[in-house]
Amino acid sequence: MSESNKESFSRTLLVAFWVCLACSLVVAGAALGLKPAQLVNSQLNKQRSILSIAALAPENAPAAEVQRLFSERIQARIVDLDEGRFSDAQDPATYDSAKALQDDSLSRALTAEEDIASIRRRERYAVTYVVEDGGQLQTIVLPVRGYGLWSTLYGFIALKSDLKTVVGLGFYQQAETAGLGGEVDNPLWKALWPGKLAFNDAGAPDIHVIKGKVDASNPNAAHQVDGLAGATLTSKGVQHLLDFWLGQNGFGPFLNNLRQGGGKTAATAVVAQPRKEI
Repeated sequence: MSESNKESFSRTLLVAFWVCLACSLVVAGAALGLKPAQLVNSQLNKQRSILSIAALAPENAPAAEVQRLFSERIQARIVDLDEGRFSDAQDPATYDSAKALQDDSLSRALTAEEDIASIRRRERYAVTYVVEDGGQLQTIVLPVRGYGLWSTLYGFIALKSDLKTVVGLGFYQQAETAGLGGEVDNPLWKALWPGKLAFNDAGAPDIHVIKGKVDASNPNAAHQVDGLAGATLTSKGVQHLLDFWLGQNGFGPFLNNLRQGGGKTAATAVVAQPRKEI
């Protein structure tokens, strides 16, 4: 290669380097600049999901209405899953369950037998959402998550004051196959959940996503929901996450304590005291 060709090649590499560097800086700057807006939109999406699942607002409610209703009707409360009670050990406004899952003091690894929802770890504290009317529990919204076919589904299940009747179920984050497992977001499928019974009379989890359509004449129809057509593994994922979060390693003990307390949600009713460090 001649000297002129070498010089031309070097210049080309240098120009390419500076162009790549400039583009990287622009992309990084845009990402940083958009992050606050993304966080706000993510929070708004979660609030809209909670209100919809709790039957307090439609999914397409405008942002201002979502923020107003959420601040007026929803009370965030921390639940200590180990103790099965409300807790003041964490601030629900700042608590981050994702960070807690990386902290051995705030979460624990699940055994293979326990991990039916394929989530690997379970946090000690969870943020729940309470709807009261005249000081009486009307609805409680519980966070749930579990693995489907391609992704972890993050959502909520809302229960009436009897702590067994479903108000709604929905997912605010999932990446299942569009038209198949992605039908967990289909309003027609979500409309099948209100009124279903998630627990039996003994307080044990008893809700089943079945294969095919529910037979209304079946004595257990109130405990059954149609499966997602062509999405067997996603349907099983929903079943497994409900079994986990409504069971003994999830919110089962908390819901039992709440039932025994007559559904009282006041801070003095079922609050676990923070453990003292030894």
